[in-house]
Amino acid sequence: MNDADIDEIGPIDYLVVEFPADRQPDGSALPLLRDLVARGIIRVLDLAFVRKDTDGSLSGIDISEVGLEGDIDVTLFAEAATGLLDDTDLGEAGAALEPGCSAAIVVYENTWAAPFAAALRRNGGQLVASGRIPVQSILASLEALDAQT
Repeated sequence: MNDADIDEIGPIDYLVVEFPADRQPDGSALPLLRDLVARGIIRVLDLAFVRKDTDGSLSGIDISEVGLEGDIDVTLFAEAATGLLDDTDLGEAGAALEPGCSAAIVVYENTWAAPFAAALRRNGGQLVASGRIPVQSILASLEALDAQT
């Protein structure tokens, strides 16, 4: 990637999605993720699966071993490995998991925001804070507001 490409890149985010010990991911979210990529909304940079054993040790899982159901083409996701996600990152993600659980770790570019972000950078703007509000927090706030009326 050259400097011109870097100037045009969108914000990069990551997700760590935990799956309970008694349930394997069924792959139903992968077609939705693939659709986001196909529509140019995001670009998956890295995708990894890990399992935290009951003794606390962490091991990587190949996407073909996840146990996905149905006719799911995982080629796009199996090739998502830019190197941004390293062993330290996997360890930090694993620290957030409960023993016996597995997780998907996704690093992605918000390509939808790239033109906006590039315009801000060209004008000297820089991101100084960022965050995400969990859906559960939004729902709790809405319920609290309803209770006040």
